[in-house]
Amino acid sequence: MGEERKEEEELVVPPLNFGMVDNGILRSGFPDSANFSFLQSLGLRSVLYLCPEPYPEANSEFLKDNGIQLFQFGIEMCKEPFVNIPEETIRQALKVILDGRNHPVLIHCKRGKHRTGCLVGCLRKLQRWCLSSVFDEYQRHAAAKARVSDQRFVELFDISSLKNLPFSFSSTIYSSNR
Repeated sequence: MGEERKEEEELVVPPLNFGMVDNGILRSGFPDSANFSFLQSLGLRSVLYLCPEPYPEANSEFLKDNGIQLFQFGIEMCKEPFVNIPEETIRQALKVILDGRNHPVLIHCKRGKHRTGCLVGCLRKLQRWCLSSVFDEYQRHAAAKARVSDQRFVELFDISSLKNLPFSFSSTIYSSNR
């Protein structure tokens, strides 16, 4: 009888490095089929995928079956210290995140550390977080894999072209009144 009950209860497992960024904005590492029930419970409208590799068929099928839109921004990751993430790609990804029609949105890369960390760090700059808090959050997710080059990218990222975008979600996001 206990075994039957276990089969009836579906495990709800979040993806690696899962966390809430803000109202309607979530982050994680790459979800797999074990995470689909959890993702379904979130009522996602969009997934923002930051890797250049094609989205796996099982994941694409899950998104299609659940009416979730996929936005892919293929950012190559390089461990070399002077190879940067393309700023325009981050700007375009931020525009997707800032559009409340895409919420709830899940941002993910492979491990939810570097690409996701850089994108979330740039969002935090828009929210006017101090850099030490941005870097603390980045380091919590990247742990021993934290990269100075990622933090430098976030520090130098110019948010001025995004300040006038209409934001349609949480009041914690950048306000022009400040």
